[in-house]
Order: sequence, then structure tokens, then C-alpha cells
Amino acid sequence: MTNVTDYPLLVFVLSFFILWLSARIGASFLRRWRKPEEDIREDLGVILAATLTMLGLIIAFSFSMAVSRYDQRKNYEEEEANAIGTEYVRADLLPASDGAKVHALLRDYLDERVLFYTTRDEQQIRQINARTAHLQTELWSALLAPVAAQPTPRSPWSFRA
Repeated sequence: MTNVTDYPLLVFVLSFFILWLSARIGASFLRRWRKPEEDIREDLGVILAATLTMLGLIIAFSFSMAVSRYDQRKNYEEEEANAIGTEYVRADLLPASDGAKVHALLRDYLDERVLFYTTRDEQQIRQINARTAHLQTELWSALLAPVAAQPTPRSPWSFRA
């Protein structure tokens, strides 16, 4: 089932047409029933100015929120890319066979993350999330065996209480 919000240009055109039509109908009813007096016209001018000011503020805040959300997403993508790159470099510290396996898993993981950020289909995003979770589990299990085989040495500065 398609979502109307997937077509923003269509929503804009329909909204514009409906609002224009309703304004024309309202104006024609007002002209038929009575002629506005000069005092009422001045009051309507103040109301129009206030309404347009509020509309301008709403539009400005909407753009501000959209820009901040875009910046936040861009920062998250950068942090994730840095984390994957760091993990890729740290995989060289593992024994050769385990390091090669982790490198391959990280390449697959990176491909899934790139797909996640470029895909808009909800069903495909769910599949990508499932594959990403599976790859995370595989990465964790690939790291457990070599890490357990090489316990961390005690620091000479650590003391037992």
C-alpha cells in the first residue's frame, strides 16, 4: 500500500488547490452576504498581518528543525564510519586467521550500513536491520575466542584491596 507522504509534490499541489478553493468559496460567501465596512477592513488587515507573521514563524521553525535533523544524521553517519574504521584497524591486532575473518565481516557490515542509509523502502530496511544484527552477533563471536585466548595482563600499578 502506498503512502501519500511518499509523494511530497503531489501533497503540495493538492493542499494548495484545496486551500485556494476554500479561500475563494469563503470570499464569495462574504461578498454575497454583506459589504465589509472600512473599520472591519482595517481589523482584517491586522489579522492578516498577524496570521502571515505566524505562518512565517512556523515555516522558519520547520526548516530549522529539518536542518538540525539533517546535521544530526550526518554526524551519526560520520561517527559510525569512524567506529567501523577503527574496528577495521584494530582487527589487525588479532591472529591472522581471526583478523581476516573479522575484516570480511566488517566489509559485509559496512555494505549493509551503506544500504541502510541509501534505502527508503520499509521492508528492505527491516531486512537490512536483521542482517546487521546477525553480522554484529557474528563479529562478537569472532572476537570472543581470540580475546579469551589472550587474557589481559595485570598492570603493575593495580593493587588488590
